[in-house]
Amino acid sequence: MKNFYLDADIDNILKNTRNSLDKISGKHILITGGNGFLGSYFVEIFRRYSLSIKNPIRLTVIDNLSIENSNNRKIPNSKNYNFKQLDASKPYKIQSKIDYIIHAAGIASPFYYRKKPLETLDIAINGTRHALELAKSNSAKLLFFSSSEIYGDPDPSEVPINENYRGNVSTTGPRACYDESKRLGETLCYIYNNYFKVNTKIIRPFNIYGPGMNQNDYRILPNFASKLINNEELNIYGTGKQTRTYCYITDAMIGFIKTMINGFNGEVYNIGNPNQEVSVIDLYKIIKKLRKQKVKAKKVNYPSSYPTDEPQRRCPDISKAKKHFKYYPKVDLENGLNFFFEWAEKNYKKNKH
Repeated sequence: MKNFYLDADIDNILKNTRNSLDKISGKHILITGGNGFLGSYFVEIFRRYSLSIKNPIRLTVIDNLSIENSNNRKIPNSKNYNFKQLDASKPYKIQSKIDYIIHAAGIASPFYYRKKPLETLDIAINGTRHALELAKSNSAKLLFFSSSEIYGDPDPSEVPINENYRGNVSTTGPRACYDESKRLGETLCYIYNNYFKVNTKIIRPFNIYGPGMNQNDYRILPNFASKLINNEELNIYGTGKQTRTYCYITDAMIGFIKTMINGFNGEVYNIGNPNQEVSVIDLYKIIKKLRKQKVKAKKVNYPSSYPTDEPQRRCPDISKAKKHFKYYPKVDLENGLNFFFEWAEKNYKKNKH
């Protein structure tokens, strides 16, 4: 990718999190999965923030640089930044004391966790256990990235979904390796928080998108963007009636950072945009209108490489985040899609799917 971020996005995130970031200046933060989509934003935010202060944040970033989560963005090691290529699902040691751990390592794309179910389990279970042990031995605070997928296919009466909903998830379905491992990761956080007094916070992200998503991520918006760039028909899996709300990356990162620094110990937070719940067909119509180009779409059966049994609705209740740290997403779907597609046109390659 030529440019992983939009500078205006980074400036926006910094502007809206400065007061929170001031509380962690000089701290040592470990980020697992730090070369992935979300991890890279944390790295850039902390790096850019540290340029303007006397007591910079120190970062240790680990990632195995696998195809599914690597954006191939390399930052040279420096006094305040140390990158280690290793697998976070295996035991590892960090020499200097850690103050915060952001456990963002994971296989989140359905295409890839369908392809690598055991690796998906390992990073969400063993990786979380290792991170929690590190937090315990360092008296560090841990932020665990779970998923809105843990809610499964919700009963319509439970939508918008709040954090108390226990979910409707299959233990043996094609998505179980991801859904159930994230649920167990949350259980591990609960155990370490209650039995070992580890300060933990859990984030359940809802359909985050924006600049930096890999073209070969195989999720809906990178798929659509890649097809548009190559003047190909968009594929709509299944009925196309399944609905989602989409949260632009600036709103997501503001929510993540506020959760990490201002969230309550032991709590779980939905982070996403509760507005504009749209079906895949409606999303296609919005994109067609915004892009002002001939955009054709066809309904297709789920390919064997993509897990079926996807939730029919997903929309978050973010009341807790609003109450605890005044979290209010601001970017509407149309503006966010424009930002993303304009970025993709400059950074995605043609004839690559």
